[in-house]
Amino acid sequence: MEAKVNADRPLPLKVNVKKRRKFIGSESFYGYLFVSPMMVGFILVMLFPLVYSIYMSLTDWQLLGDPNFIGTANYQQLIKDPEFFIVLKNTFLFSAGLVPINIILALWLAMLLQRNLPGMGIFRTAIFIPVMTSIVVWSIIWKYMFGTDEGFINQILGAIGMEGPAWLYNPRLAMGAVIFVSALKNVGLNMILFLAALQQVDKSLYEASYLDGANKWRRFWHITMPMITPTVFLTIILTVIGSMKVFGQIYVMTNGGPGNHTKVLVYYIWENAFKLFEFGYASAIAIILFVIILIFTLIQWWARKRWVFHEQ
Repeated sequence: MEAKVNADRPLPLKVNVKKRRKFIGSESFYGYLFVSPMMVGFILVMLFPLVYSIYMSLTDWQLLGDPNFIGTANYQQLIKDPEFFIVLKNTFLFSAGLVPINIILALWLAMLLQRNLPGMGIFRTAIFIPVMTSIVVWSIIWKYMFGTDEGFINQILGAIGMEGPAWLYNPRLAMGAVIFVSALKNVGLNMILFLAALQQVDKSLYEASYLDGANKWRRFWHITMPMITPTVFLTIILTVIGSMKVFGQIYVMTNGGPGNHTKVLVYYIWENAFKLFEFGYASAIAIILFVIILIFTLIQWWARKRWVFHEQ
């Protein structure tokens, strides 16, 4: 009976203190210690703003005064807002144009520059420099290059007897010009990722396929592409997310114009928040953008099982 009573008693305080001291010196403790700055940063910079944005989207806060809770009224207004659907279509159009151009161009450049020939480092650096350039500076330069009268591109066209169009003021050309500028700005990052992936492909596979009589096209589709599909998957996700968040190029080059032909979601969020001071409505648009990006990412994550090989 005495043994049973002792077994039901709580552990002495000394045992708990010993366990705590043992945990402090363990590998788990140092693991939590190393990840704690990232977790604190994630909570302060990502999680808290996201939760607060969800709260703001349920209010009609106009910066001055206290926010008034109005429930889902902002989301109901979005459904009735015709400009929102125009902006949404422009965002999808921008992504549909940018992503394939960026990925294909980056892969092509990586395959051209993967050889260790004299001067290749200079070309790689030149292509990567725009990635480190300020988006505002980059956009201003290209805005002047696309100028109607004195733009560099139209001057070249005029020198060969062609009349250059008003690139940034033509509803049919403005979005294409912004996509072109955006693709050149960020192609260097994906090129570096593809270069790293191409250098990891086993050269013996190419040698064996060459002996079997496979041409360059077959070697590319049956050896190169399957081996670098994890990197292709990564670049697609990063490029899609980046394309959905485009703002600087639009703000500097077209200001959403002509009309609403280049107005995208992030620009629409900025316009409602900092020009119209409709912070609640802008937060609702931001939450919709977050959900769209999340859905696209989850779809790509699910689809990777069908085409991504050698995933570890």
